[in-house]
Amino acid sequence: MSSIRAHLAASASHDGPETQMNTGPCKSVSQRAVASVVDEFKRNLEAADGHCIIARDEHEVEAALAGITRDKRIASSDAPPPTKDLFNFDVGVTRAQAGIAETGTLVLDSSVEQNRLVSLVPPVHVAILEASQIYATLGETLAMLRSNGELSHAITFITGPSRTADIELTLAIGVHGPQELYVIVIQDN
Repeated sequence: MSSIRAHLAASASHDGPETQMNTGPCKSVSQRAVASVVDEFKRNLEAADGHCIIARDEHEVEAALAGITRDKRIASSDAPPPTKDLFNFDVGVTRAQAGIAETGTLVLDSSVEQNRLVSLVPPVHVAILEASQIYATLGETLAMLRSNGELSHAITFITGPSRTADIELTLAIGVHGPQELYVIVIQDN
């Protein structure tokens, strides 16, 4: 407890009003800043054992998807299969509503996403994310979600493949969700 208190006290200097927070998507800043936020997102996602592919256009997105999903059964959040059938698919493909650069985290909003189970049940999750929807911090992302009206009842935050150390503190990958996570970031032109 003393360690937690000490760290909380040290973080107090970073706490402050949210009035200076940039609540717009990254495209509202210079292209150089967008590139650095995308680079930070990619670096942090890969540090969490995720895979990040940067695509410049729809053709590159299709090529990346083809490479990941070759010879696999694919479930899509655009046309989700019945829940009981999701366990028969190898890959779940979704769109992400936001990304958080500081942690390499995806944000899936259930009010937008057809079926969030597509991101949780198949052993491989592929998320497609627009570069303009990557925010620098969690605070900026939450401000954006709030600015769109009332927060959804279920927002899923995904940082890398599923992992747990519940049993004897031994790390296990893919126990409570996908074993692999791929994010295809579509660069803004």
